[in-house]
Amino acid sequence: METCCPGLLSHKLEALYSLKQQEMTPLHQAYTLLYGVALRNAVHCLTLQKDVMDGDLKKLLASNEGFAWKATEKPLELVQLTTMSQIPVLPSNVETKELKSVVSLLLEECYLLTPVTQAALLRELTQVVSMVQSLSPAIFKSQLLRLFGTVEISLLHSTLQMKGTFTDSLFTAEDENFLLKRLVGMAQHPLLSTPQKLFYIECILHFPENRPISSNGEESLPVLVTPRMAASLFPTVFNDSSTMLSRLNILSLVYLEDDEEEGIGYIFDHLMALHKIVDHHGTREMTTTFFRAVYIFMQNFYLNEKYTTDLIESLSELYRRHYTLAPNLINLVDSTQKLLEDSSWPTDLLKALQMLIVELPLQQLIHQSLYWHLKVLGRVAKEEQASQRSTVRFLLNLLINSSLCGLGDWRIGNALLSVCRNLLQHPNLDQVFIELADLLQFMMHSFEDVDIQDHARFYYTLLTNLSKEKLSGVLNMGTGESQAKIRSLSSIMAESEELSSCLTVHRTRQPVLKLVKLSEDGISKPDHSSSGPEDSTPDVDLLKVYQNQFLNPEFASVVILKYHLTFAGEVDALYHKLFCICLHFEQTDSNYERVSDVSVPCLIYDRKPCVVSLTLKPWRPYPTVLHASAIFTTEDGLSWHTQLDPIPIGFPDLFLPLPVPVHWSQGSREQLFHQLWKSLCPEESSQSATSLFCFEVGERSLRELIESSFHKYLVSKQLNPESYKVLLFLPPQFYVLLKIKNSEDAASVSIITDNWKLLPFINSYIKCITDYSADRTQ
Repeated sequence: METCCPGLLSHKLEALYSLKQQEMTPLHQAYTLLYGVALRNAVHCLTLQKDVMDGDLKKLLASNEGFAWKATEKPLELVQLTTMSQIPVLPSNVETKELKSVVSLLLEECYLLTPVTQAALLRELTQVVSMVQSLSPAIFKSQLLRLFGTVEISLLHSTLQMKGTFTDSLFTAEDENFLLKRLVGMAQHPLLSTPQKLFYIECILHFPENRPISSNGEESLPVLVTPRMAASLFPTVFNDSSTMLSRLNILSLVYLEDDEEEGIGYIFDHLMALHKIVDHHGTREMTTTFFRAVYIFMQNFYLNEKYTTDLIESLSELYRRHYTLAPNLINLVDSTQKLLEDSSWPTDLLKALQMLIVELPLQQLIHQSLYWHLKVLGRVAKEEQASQRSTVRFLLNLLINSSLCGLGDWRIGNALLSVCRNLLQHPNLDQVFIELADLLQFMMHSFEDVDIQDHARFYYTLLTNLSKEKLSGVLNMGTGESQAKIRSLSSIMAESEELSSCLTVHRTRQPVLKLVKLSEDGISKPDHSSSGPEDSTPDVDLLKVYQNQFLNPEFASVVILKYHLTFAGEVDALYHKLFCICLHFEQTDSNYERVSDVSVPCLIYDRKPCVVSLTLKPWRPYPTVLHASAIFTTEDGLSWHTQLDPIPIGFPDLFLPLPVPVHWSQGSREQLFHQLWKSLCPEESSQSATSLFCFEVGERSLRELIESSFHKYLVSKQLNPESYKVLLFLPPQFYVLLKIKNSEDAASVSIITDNWKLLPFINSYIKCITDYSADRTQ
């Protein structure tokens, strides 16, 4: 409460102090911390008053109001007290003797608290002292020796905050040097975990100096960190990726400040060691680490032409042997070009890669490597300072003297068109106009893919009919944030331009769609009937004929449920017209075969809902729940993903009528019922089971109950005495047979099944329908 409403306890400091002193349990820590927070907020409130009298602070510390809460008129805003903020302070003429005594007592008891509580209390007291000018920061001097030797990160963090607040008012140059050495030592301590070591390195990079050279909050090396002090932090290839990069970063800053050529050489040698590991098929993590290390090196030493030239040669040689590193090299070029706007190194690297590719013999341009080579050439085509004549000649020679056009690979053709598109926007298009026109004309006549031919013809038409300015305008159309532009994948756009929003599947904040199960009247159970013998054939074994139907594994194996696909209540107008809806279902158990996705062409808000059929193929016919989701496209071309409510599949949803041949009469069905009942007796099968269920019929007749719940599965009925025979078939081939009889005071249901695990479900279902019937009669 005090944190959410600062100043709430500012007039209860004496009472809080008394509670803290009297508490002998571990709650003493909580009272101490609460007192520290209340003290900080009380002093802060006092600094905001216009006329502060000499005794106001003393009166505040001695305030002892009760704990009758009352609402604050204007809650105090939290102020982050750092070296960069304007700290509100009390006038220097305010008497601070009592405050000094309180702070001293809290510091003396501080070591009894847990490290986390100590750190929190020290932060509060640091802010208190910073707001009281007449209270010297030297009051913390007695705590420094203990804090310098701590291994607790929370206490070290409070120490650094204290140093950032008081600087040389509390910390001498010797203290600063000792603290830096301590951080360097802890950053390589073998008993510490990697995250802890990385924390110490970050503390060095953001160390609050007494006399900082820059105060922009960015990473900068403290003046006292010398190459000799940081030599122990030199990375090795055995370090993990994060440790290696963080150490490389801090060593680069050290040698950048010192301008020591030998140290830069050590760092470059480390890069070459990583280069050899990647060259010998290093892991993906090591490859990523190498390119990040190159980025760090260029960030600091891009002016050193000796090493940057060698680095270009090494990277080119690496690409010659591992062409799949093209995305890494392109990303490195983009990143360094953004970082070093005035450096020519990214362009020089691209020129070297261009030269390497165009000089390759056609025999080495295997199909797998060509795609990556075209990626690199497409990136080179964006560079104004790079000559593109060799690229166009290389591509034309490749198409003429290879079987590439005859293969008609759309992926390769699209990569070729990407290079051509970038060339169409090149400032020096005039230099390659004729060669590029020949290339596009050859593609539109010879490439064995209609889509590539059409695009090549379109680019050729643009090239030969539009001026350079209009051509650039057409190809750049849609790159801005114009609201009038409708997103479309058929727009003229680069491979990676304006496609992120179209190709990204967005998530809806709330469900947009729902599935509503159709009533039983609207559901037609699948017809699994087949042709069979006439019942005039008395010698036919009906059970054998019936069972022979299941020799076909697909016979009577599925359950089809129908639902209305509709909108989930009031939805945003954005979703009023949905297209290409794909419903995806996930099982929560292994009792069913994977449910296939269902596609719906469109769904309009003010029209009738669509009917979708859900086909279930059970392996074990038990109730389940399906998780459903949908991906659809809205009218603006964006793709969306929405989660639907779970779909419960109840036990009665799996009931099917007896799948018998269509010519069988009522007598044949009854005969089959008796044969199945006999074959399902527990004496015949170990999986079979029998059960008996009794219930009161009530005012509603048993006939009405049967008609409402079992009319589709009724095999026979007898009026005197009243009895019914019901057969429930459950795919793939399970049975539940019921003999229902009515007596004077109750009805009995004899149950037999070939799967004893179904008994709990059928008993629950019968209890449910009989309870519902009894409720309706009441």
